[in-house]
Amino acid sequence: MVRAVKRPYDNTRRQAQVRATRLRIIEAAKALFTDRGYPATTLEAIAAAADTSLPTLYRLFASKPALLKAVLDVSFGGDDQPIAFGDRPEVQKARAESDPVALIRAFARIGREFMERSSAIMHVLATAAQVDPDAGQLMEEIRQQRHAGQSRIVGALSALEALDPDLEFSNAVDMTYLSLSPDIHRILTVERGWTANQYEQWLIRSLGLLLRPELRTTRRRPLRDAPLRQPNTRITGEAGVLHLWPAVTSAEPDPPARCQHALAAQNATFWVQLRQPRQCRALEHN
Repeated sequence: MVRAVKRPYDNTRRQAQVRATRLRIIEAAKALFTDRGYPATTLEAIAAAADTSLPTLYRLFASKPALLKAVLDVSFGGDDQPIAFGDRPEVQKARAESDPVALIRAFARIGREFMERSSAIMHVLATAAQVDPDAGQLMEEIRQQRHAGQSRIVGALSALEALDPDLEFSNAVDMTYLSLSPDIHRILTVERGWTANQYEQWLIRSLGLLLRPELRTTRRRPLRDAPLRQPNTRITGEAGVLHLWPAVTSAEPDPPARCQHALAAQNATFWVQLRQPRQCRALEHN
């Protein structure tokens, strides 16, 4: 008597269904978090919007913070593949560039696309972090990851011997962290109405300040779809005032000579204005 051979169980279809349900929940959560805010959005509302049961949602995501983290992960990477952002092919390719200017341009494009996907949900997280301890902890983890990941851009430039020798490595990392901040992206694109292309070109200019002076060969030009002169945007903090100029052209004035306490660069797209020992008020006006 010949015994029947059992076929191995193929759960490919089941896995695909689970993955599709998971993505549907993440998309619904992202839309509701963005529209209503994190605190006001209930898991019941997300389950209803995703056309799935609440027990299924809890089985896939143990808690509301876990669901928020999943929304952020998918927004950062652009898909649900379990690949760290720094290990993704486009990031590795950019980091491997042998031309420092091409490296800057590559990371400016990556930064633009990253912000297009995640800026809105990052703003949701920042707002939620003010009232929700779990969101606050997640926000701090993401900040640390951002700082560590963006330091690799500076490391790649340093390995090419392209980093400005007058810049300390840690300061260069902080400049990169500032330029690629979701807060600045929101100010420029939401508050000031910049297009994605304007933002990318600004990133190229800003990150270009990391390079040795002789490598800063990128010709500055006005952003075609931006007014030549707009009121400058300022971010005030404990250390001073950060000036972000919407359109940097040859018509922009050099820092006034009397502003001895302003840290400025001839080709800079931003000026850091120190509070002490006195402010350089001339920079506050167009």
